[in-house]
Amino acid sequence: MAKATTQYVCGACGYVSPRWLGKCPACEKFNTFAEEPVPAPPMPGKSGVSKPRFGGGKAVPLAAVERERLTRVKSGIAEFDNVLGGGIVPASLILVGGDPGVGKSTLLTRIAANLSAAHKVLYVSAEESCAQVKLRCERLGVAGAQMYLLNETCLENIVENIGESKFVVIDSIQAVYTETLNSSAGSVGQVRECATALMRLAKSRGITFFIIGHVTKEGALAGPKVLEHIMDTVLYFEGEGQENFKILRAVKNRFGSVQEVGVFEMSETGVQGVADYAGLFLSESRGEAAGSAVTPSETGNRCMMVEVQCLVAKTAYGLPRRMSLGVDYNKLVVLLAVLEKRCGVPFFNADVYCNAMGGMKLGEPSVDLAICAALASGAAGKPVDKYTALFGEVGLTGEVRGVSFADKRVNECVKMGFRRVILPKKNLSACEKYKGKIELVGVSYVNQMLKLI
Repeated sequence: MAKATTQYVCGACGYVSPRWLGKCPACEKFNTFAEEPVPAPPMPGKSGVSKPRFGGGKAVPLAAVERERLTRVKSGIAEFDNVLGGGIVPASLILVGGDPGVGKSTLLTRIAANLSAAHKVLYVSAEESCAQVKLRCERLGVAGAQMYLLNETCLENIVENIGESKFVVIDSIQAVYTETLNSSAGSVGQVRECATALMRLAKSRGITFFIIGHVTKEGALAGPKVLEHIMDTVLYFEGEGQENFKILRAVKNRFGSVQEVGVFEMSETGVQGVADYAGLFLSESRGEAAGSAVTPSETGNRCMMVEVQCLVAKTAYGLPRRMSLGVDYNKLVVLLAVLEKRCGVPFFNADVYCNAMGGMKLGEPSVDLAICAALASGAAGKPVDKYTALFGEVGLTGEVRGVSFADKRVNECVKMGFRRVILPKKNLSACEKYKGKIELVGVSYVNQMLKLI
């Protein structure tokens, strides 16, 4: 029997099958298999990227392992360092993903130029010429004292040019290929093998890699899921191409919190970090129109005031429509059911649209009460007081549960000039020190909150 020369690889999880399958048995996604040639066994000594070992090959007792002190390197952009947990950890792999045109290359070009003031940096452009990268640097107004440019797609040639560089930018991983595989660049096998080779190189030689990754139309990183598993840090750069403000979010970080968020502004000189984010996610017309409410959202070490807007309109069709941006769709549907069943607010014949201001994504349970207030306000046509903020988790029975960091949330409301906070009654005791500065109203059920707005 002839040996198979092709195989089918799942683009979502990397599962390999000898034949095409409509549904992946590993991740259970449909139509994700792509045909690839079977990789030939690597020739001994052909490439230096797939062989290095960084572990030593011997087991040692836990007590004998010396703890390494992580000396973080500052990137020159405070917002970027905050998302990483305080700075760049040497010998790490940092993956930056995002939609085309969001500013990934612009951000990393500035970071590379900042690092080149004290370190040798190699910027590998697999999709642009060196002249094009030079034009971007001139537009950003950066010099790059020890910044080297390389236009190359072959991984083996990239490794040969690294030399003494301590920081390397790969733009992008989907355009790089290794000669050990016969498949084309961007395929599942190529992305996996190139990422693995870079990981071994980083750990063995102490090199920090910044890797740019493209995303699919669903918003997930293109390539196998194992790509994210290999990385030390995975960052998503979010924001519409027409919007000035962008959000950098950590979804994986082995050296820090994954709750950190960085706010950036797109200007003529590139991507700039926004240190003063107060009021950034609040509209100027807050309190004038019905269907909006403000909540203090906890993101890592920060607490941001975010406005939730809801539009409730009579449906023109038999089946009402629900849409959400920045708010989980399932959460919106559940809260609509709670308001209709427990509070008597009808939504069965209305289209509902929910949006979080500024491109923020509100995933924590504490935003439930503010969403309910915005929905009820939109349905009744009565605006919520612009100086009132709300937070609390809402259960299926209509109860308002306590949340974490209540005192920190109230403190942010005080700093932003709010006069009243509606919060879970369970959290009142933790916020007593603010009673003279702001009105605290504790509620146990959603219907109690509706009587207050």
